[in-house]
Amino acid sequence: MLDTAIDLLRGRRIAVLTGAGISTDSGIPDYRGAGAPARTPMVFDTFLGSEDARRRYWAGSHLGWQRFASVHPNDGHRALALLEEAGLVTGIATQNVDDLHERAGSANVTHVHGQLHTVTCLQCSTTFDRHRIADLIEQLNPWIQMPEQVRLQPDGDVEIDASQRFEVPPCPVCGGMLKPDVVFFGEIVPPKVFAKARDIVAAGEIVLVAGTSLVVNSGTRLLEVARRAGVPIVIVNRGETKWDSRSAVRVEGGTSESLRAIADALIAPF
Repeated sequence: MLDTAIDLLRGRRIAVLTGAGISTDSGIPDYRGAGAPARTPMVFDTFLGSEDARRRYWAGSHLGWQRFASVHPNDGHRALALLEEAGLVTGIATQNVDDLHERAGSANVTHVHGQLHTVTCLQCSTTFDRHRIADLIEQLNPWIQMPEQVRLQPDGDVEIDASQRFEVPPCPVCGGMLKPDVVFFGEIVPPKVFAKARDIVAAGEIVLVAGTSLVVNSGTRLLEVARRAGVPIVIVNRGETKWDSRSAVRVEGGTSESLRAIADALIAPF
């Protein structure tokens, strides 16, 4: 199937949609694959309405972000960056909140579900680099450290019970409530963000889906853009996806080795 996918991709402008599965080889777990950790995602209304929930979230998110910041892009990320550099990719619409695509060298990346490396005040709308907020957290909570036997979650959180003693930093500008720039459950994808992702897909002559089971609505909405335009869809994933029957080709396999093979076939080997 990989050879069939390569033949279909060759000579076409490729729009890319990625999910958590592309980052598993970098040490970030996915949501639904084998061994995926149980998770209790933060709900936006809970975050707004409960000080204890914000303490617990920020404590876990801070530790998870430290782990996110220490991982590195893998061959899958690098393959997509090289395909873009070669002029073969219209851009990447990713469901991931890590910045591994950018660190691998991809330039046109839209984070459909937001990103962990920036933080915005919900009151004054000032956006901060995550490193600055992390420094404030550690000044206020010098005791905090990653517990043993705790697993990182795909959205950059870890489950810890620190809600009672963790101090959440206020906005350095206005003292308001800070929130990482990720889309919580109960939030909608900002229309401007979705429009950018839609433009990436609409510009493609074929869509390459990598590392997602296509359960989340935002991903399926983007593929509907391609389906309505009659654009073929190639899926690379470990395990079944919700769009297998609507794809032109589905490759069963890991994204690192599959995307590297695709890049090797379409451009000079790397």
